[in-house]
Amino acid sequence: MKDRNKISYVLTFLIALSLGVFGTYLFMDTYHKETVVEKTEKVVSVTETDTIKSSVSKIYDATILVESYKKGTLSSTGTGFVYKKDDKYGYIITNHHVIDGATSVKILDNYNNEFDGEVLGSDEYADIAVIRIDAKNVLQVAEMGSSESSEIGDTLFTVGSPLGADYMGTVTKGILSGKNRLVSVTLSSGSYLIETLQTDAAINPGNSGGPLVNINGQVIGVNSLKLVEDKIEGMGFAIPIETVMSIIDKLEKGEEIVRPYLGVQLIDADNMYQLFYNRINISKEVKYGAVLAYVEKDKPAAVAGLEKGDVIVELNGLKIEDSSTFKYALYKCNIGDTVSVKYFRGNELKEATIKLTDKVE
Repeated sequence: MKDRNKISYVLTFLIALSLGVFGTYLFMDTYHKETVVEKTEKVVSVTETDTIKSSVSKIYDATILVESYKKGTLSSTGTGFVYKKDDKYGYIITNHHVIDGATSVKILDNYNNEFDGEVLGSDEYADIAVIRIDAKNVLQVAEMGSSESSEIGDTLFTVGSPLGADYMGTVTKGILSGKNRLVSVTLSSGSYLIETLQTDAAINPGNSGGPLVNINGQVIGVNSLKLVEDKIEGMGFAIPIETVMSIIDKLEKGEEIVRPYLGVQLIDADNMYQLFYNRINISKEVKYGAVLAYVEKDKPAAVAGLEKGDVIVELNGLKIEDSSTFKYALYKCNIGDTVSVKYFRGNELKEATIKLTDKVE
């Protein structure tokens, strides 16, 4: 009797154990299948809002690589884009510094087709140049947009050729990080301030002259330079398209961009060496401004009564920190305008009005 009870107990235990194992297996199998299905559904969930490919397609084939040669030797590369086309020619915008000093220019499209380009005109201060190519070589014409209507935080992207031909057609994406940024650049004729757009879209050597584009595929700026310091990352700059288009007609015709001329040479108020070298003493109370190191006879500044040693601290209401700020303020004016300046002569603050002319007059 006891043996039968033991056998019955063992059989009951084995049956219960089997049912438990089988039930656990069914539960885990069902859970695993549900988990896989759920993960698969999440992975394949993609919408059109996750891409800017339609915007890129509006500018991609309008963008080209510019190769500048000096006496047959490649001297520099940059990017450009076609902004206009007529029956005979296509017209390309790029940076002045990309073609500066070039004796010949080659153009490559994104499909490695190579053809000659002709530089029609350029301007060092604006850092803009215009190149002409045969109309048959134009694949696409870029659409111009507006930087003025763009807002900080707007999505932007660039198309260009960083590091040359090996990386042609590179697209980088970012946002509009800032507007009306004044960036100091050193040119052959001295230091200047250029008003720019700021973006965190990657801009590297070779991107110069390429388009900065909004989410609609419209060009709002021309990439010009990148602020590069050890502690700074993601700060690229572009010339607003409105600034570019305001001079483009003259550059197409090969005309020089003429800016107001005062007939002066300038020194920064805090440049003690240059002040000493030019034998100029300014008041210790004057901490900033543009010092007149030379005033040309019979030119606008002299006619208005300004003299060597005067320190200009304001032009048309804008504070003049140094000579770069002065030239920036002056170049926003037109020939024929009358401007007001405030300046120190010794400790005395004076004011004058100057009628702007060009250098020839």
